[in-house]
Amino acid sequence: MGIISWIVLGLLAGAVAKILLPGRDPGGLVGTTLIGIAGAFVGGWLSTRLLDRPISTDFYDGATWVAAIGGSLVLLIAYRLLFGHSRR
Repeated sequence: MGIISWIVLGLLAGAVAKILLPGRDPGGLVGTTLIGIAGAFVGGWLSTRLLDRPISTDFYDGATWVAAIGGSLVLLIAYRLLFGHSRR
């Protein structure tokens, strides 16, 4: 997968993470989108390092999607803990 594919995957993973973890975010839509993109990269990296799983070149690989969504959830939770509460 190229860099554009990872960005698209990150956008979609960020949207799924936002649906799974609703609430107000301190950064709004732009912040959540950037967290989704970064989460896809972090999830892919953690998947290769900790789970010893090679990065798939197929966009529709389920494990890649799970890693990207998981990375997005982790970053979204950390972002909320560091920069504000989701419910006020």
